[in-house]
Amino acid sequence: MTFPQLALLHLIATVFMTGVIWFVQVVHYPLFESVGERAFRRYEERHTKLTTFVVLPPMFAELGLSCWLLLRAPADLQALTIAGAVMVAAIWTSTFAVQVPCHARLAAGYDSAAWRRLVRSNWLRTGLWSARALVATAILWR
Repeated sequence: MTFPQLALLHLIATVFMTGVIWFVQVVHYPLFESVGERAFRRYEERHTKLTTFVVLPPMFAELGLSCWLLLRAPADLQALTIAGAVMVAAIWTSTFAVQVPCHARLAAGYDSAAWRRLVRSNWLRTGLWSARALVATAILWR
């Protein structure tokens, strides 16, 4: 596979995840508060299962493609590919260090503190994926 083909696949995975994270941040997570305590555990269980099905494949694709780009990038793109890889690492770290534990707390029932932490902390991932989309575009553009 050529570098431009890798860069295009990388851009597609990143832009897909950028769209998903903005939807989750602006629409989906704020609606958690409206589910109601009685239905919340079931809602959170379904949310986690369905969201994992949607986001895990493109997240792994993005991670793998980011690593592959690091290995194949021409010298003039090294800084961008490194920046992109650092952002991927930060997204995965935030996901498993902050968002997953918040969802674990919410799986036991609605917890307003966990919900607020989830919404606030998710702005980091939203910003990182938005920045990654710009980086991925710049990599392909060059």
